[in-house]
Amino acid sequence: MKYELDAIGLLCPLPVLKARKRLADYASGDELHVTADDPAAVVDMPHFCAQAGHEMVEIIDKGDTQTYVIRKG
Repeated sequence: MKYELDAIGLLCPLPVLKARKRLADYASGDELHVTADDPAAVVDMPHFCAQAGHEMVEIIDKGDTQTYVIRKG
């Protein structure tokens, strides 16, 4: 399944914390699309995925925001 998380306006570490909480309820293989505008998220989200065993499928840069496509491990 595909899920969306709007983290626009949230600063570090909130985008990662909210993603972690949401992913805990999902099945392995589900995708979470996190949209954020926090400059630190570009480093934090891939690091979180690597540490937690999730796959960072894609980072879509939309100028002022980025969408992080995470597949739960």
